[in-house]
Amino acid sequence: MSCKFKLLLENAEQMVVVCRKEEEFLLQEGMQQLAVLENASLVVGNDGYIKAVGPTELIRNQFSHESFETKIDCSGKCVLPGFIDAHTHPVWAGDRVNEFAMKLAGATYMEIHQAGGGINSTVEYTTAASEEELYCSFKHRLQRMLRAGTTLVECKSGYGLKLETELKMLRVIERAQTEMDIGISSTYCGAHSVPKGKNAVEAADDIITNHLPALKQLALNGEIHVDNIDVFCEKGVFDLDSTKRILQAGKAIGLHLNFHGDELSPMKSAELGAELGAHAVSHLEEISDEGIVALAKTKCSAVLLPTTAYILRLKQPRARDMLNAGVIVSLGSDFNPNAYCLSMPMVMHLACVNMRMSLNEALAAATINAAYALGRSHTHGSLEVGKQGDVVIINSSRWEHLIYQFGGHQELIEYVIIKGKIVHKNDSILGL
Repeated sequence: MSCKFKLLLENAEQMVVVCRKEEEFLLQEGMQQLAVLENASLVVGNDGYIKAVGPTELIRNQFSHESFETKIDCSGKCVLPGFIDAHTHPVWAGDRVNEFAMKLAGATYMEIHQAGGGINSTVEYTTAASEEELYCSFKHRLQRMLRAGTTLVECKSGYGLKLETELKMLRVIERAQTEMDIGISSTYCGAHSVPKGKNAVEAADDIITNHLPALKQLALNGEIHVDNIDVFCEKGVFDLDSTKRILQAGKAIGLHLNFHGDELSPMKSAELGAELGAHAVSHLEEISDEGIVALAKTKCSAVLLPTTAYILRLKQPRARDMLNAGVIVSLGSDFNPNAYCLSMPMVMHLACVNMRMSLNEALAAATINAAYALGRSHTHGSLEVGKQGDVVIINSSRWEHLIYQFGGHQELIEYVIIKGKIVHKNDSILGL
């Protein structure tokens, strides 16, 4: 006899549901008052979506005569939504270990970039790599993210610049969407750097005239599905006007705007994002006061990347100012060859220590708000009925240990579950 339900989680010491009222996102006050249930249970149906969540006694009575494919006793443990990484660059070949040493010796990001390193170096390795080589390394990185609790991740192209290599990267992302359990939001980032032999205007023309029509046709053919478009709006890369042209052309073919801005230089990128109706703008270390107001007014999410500021020794994004102004603050790892971090628990820890966010704010920024930044908060980011059954179970009686134990998630995360299916089980910590 087939089971009626896929999964029952019982007796959780704490169940961090995050939201209870189908909120699209949480602002500062809501982030500080996360919804947490004590002694709670959760049911996931065979379709992978949550059917019930609430006090254990109530769930037990309601489902006393039902059958479940899997039951997990969560006594003494905490249940949280799967983490959402709202900004990554995970498809590439080679590495940049030598550049990390250069940065430690005092070289700046743009000095390395202008000398032919940085993005341009990774473009050469990625162009030379086969599609299969790229997929194997990408799959391994996604598996590491998943073991650290990430169940939905934004994945960018951007180390091709030329159309042929950009499409190769997007095919790799498409394959992972089909073959792996982890959720993926695909982003075209052909405007990640200006290719050799072109200026920003010429590169923008190529993207608008050649890249985007090709993406549109491939989407119509059902070959590649891209969700977002990204541009590196930065001094010495794509100026504000070129960025605007590319984003407008991407929006015209149905892509969500989700781009790099105000990272190394004040570019008025936040203001541009607000003007164009962007879902999100990332980085924002150099955001202006006017930019903060604009993001808050238009409900454009600020995706903050504490790893980048940490590794590049930049000033920290103004998280507290943004939260106080009513901005929707989200988090991402910015995983890339320049910032090698695959762990959202570590990102949340850095957000708390370096950006002065609270534990509650950091968790909300890595769940419901990150889902909003990717246009997925109707299905992801909280443990509510009707949402996808993406869950992390930690071996602790208080959920805060996940952030408090810096680098300790390997010994805390016991299960990672996607659509009610156990995709990672850490047997090494069972029975501790």
